[in-house]
Amino acid sequence: MRYKAIRRHLPAWLRRRLLAFEAAIQDAVQAFAASLPTDARVLDAGAGEGAYASYFARQRYCGVDLAVGDPSWDYSRLDVIADLAALPFADGAFDACLNVVTLEHVPEPAVVLSEIARVLAPGGRLLLVAPQEWEIHQAPHDYYRFTRYGLAYLIRKAGLSPVSVEAVGGFFQLLARRLLNALQFFPGPFFVVAALVAAPLALVLPLLDRLDRQRDFTLGYICIAVKP
Repeated sequence: MRYKAIRRHLPAWLRRRLLAFEAAIQDAVQAFAASLPTDARVLDAGAGEGAYASYFARQRYCGVDLAVGDPSWDYSRLDVIADLAALPFADGAFDACLNVVTLEHVPEPAVVLSEIARVLAPGGRLLLVAPQEWEIHQAPHDYYRFTRYGLAYLIRKAGLSPVSVEAVGGFFQLLARRLLNALQFFPGPFFVVAALVAAPLALVLPLLDRLDRQRDFTLGYICIAVKP
């Protein structure tokens, strides 16, 4: 499903409702940036096209990526092209790091998180976003999905302390997203009919998420961790 195409053709308020996971990530990154002091050294580990660079205008931002995830992406704005499992930075070089929907794309996620922990200064914070229920994307570089328990384990194994591991939506938010996924299977005029059915349901279903208190069915997690 090409979510960038959906973003381009929808008004902002509707885009936020239908693409709730992306909206939650954007809000989390914005809040993370606002919480950091001016001139803090920030590593965007898995920066891709640098979509979040503008949020860190007050800080010293460094975007790093291996630049192999998506052949259609423009990686020219990266500061460093490198393997996240072997970051070319000194110990404690950064005050903060974000790793946004990237951990599923690395063959050795535990190694990557250990490297991130290494380059964080004591007291440095990590914003980590990872999927649990998500379709294959950026194939063949798509290896894992994570539960809240797996993420907490990997964070601790890397030597970091998890502050929060929050599910982004529950069963009904997930179901709404799957309705949008289903649109890709309807060709031509059938797509319009399917969209007219799916879109209203995708707007209404998340209102039922209050029924899912466990949130074991979720699109993914937004985590905050700190280096002791």
